[in-house]
Amino acid sequence: MSDFTSGFWNIYIVVLSLLGIIGCGVLLYSQSKVTVLPGAPADGTTGHVWDEDLKELNTPMPRWWMWLFYITIVFALAYLFLYPGLGTYAGKLGWKSSGQYEQELKKAEADYGPLFDKYLKQDLKTVAADPQANAIGQRLFLTYCAQCHGSDARGNKGFPNLTDKDWLYGGDPDIIKTTIMHGRNGIMIPMGAALGSEQDIENVAHYVLSLSGSTSDPVKSVLGKSKFGACMACHGADAKGNAQLGAPNLTDKIWLYGGSADTIMETIRKGRNNTMPAFGDFLGESKVHVLSAYIWSLSNPQPTVPVK
Repeated sequence: MSDFTSGFWNIYIVVLSLLGIIGCGVLLYSQSKVTVLPGAPADGTTGHVWDEDLKELNTPMPRWWMWLFYITIVFALAYLFLYPGLGTYAGKLGWKSSGQYEQELKKAEADYGPLFDKYLKQDLKTVAADPQANAIGQRLFLTYCAQCHGSDARGNKGFPNLTDKDWLYGGDPDIIKTTIMHGRNGIMIPMGAALGSEQDIENVAHYVLSLSGSTSDPVKSVLGKSKFGACMACHGADAKGNAQLGAPNLTDKIWLYGGSADTIMETIRKGRNNTMPAFGDFLGESKVHVLSAYIWSLSNPQPTVPVK
């Protein structure tokens, strides 16, 4: 990548851009006059005839069209003088897309900051019951969260459903806010070597299925029960999980990656690693506060209160 940081590429872009514009001007000029071709007749044509009587006239392009083209060339040169476009040259006006973005952010903060600050001072459950805050939270969710959890918040393979009561780290609104602010990194370590043979892995998978009343082989379930001891450190002796670790409850029928025996065996054999990115630095606490209230309300519908 060091080749792309040398001064050569700056010069290369400048020369290529200017030659392209100058070349357009030279082409226009060359076509602005009548060119007498060798052997061309004196009747003002090139001598080319199609369909017996369709003759090609030897005339320059229309002047109005050419002047419009010249204007575009002048505009291009003026633009490249005022704005960035020639390598590392920043332009006379010093405009940057990042600078414009920052200006828009400051304007938005000035316009909407007081509204978000008002909600930040309120309890999350109170914010969840506010129709205006709920609408704002929904728009934030569709912008930043729907890519993984879906526009209906029902999740997908590897991405949790946010509309039910099943939470890996707990469904308290403050915990949800902590998750959004700081992110999560859920790890299920590979347990294949700890359990032993492939048959042991299959037996444990069937035992796990039996915990939730799912279809399983009763013989393999009994054999897998003793091996499940290796999993109790995270999932607990009752297999109901551990919210402190983000270890899921294995006694319900809610599966993040699927509830088939083959999928569970794959999880045991290879482990899983899920990352929920942190949005605290990007969105700021006030926006995360409103977003958290909305997400909590998806599984806890609240009676709305009138907007004051």
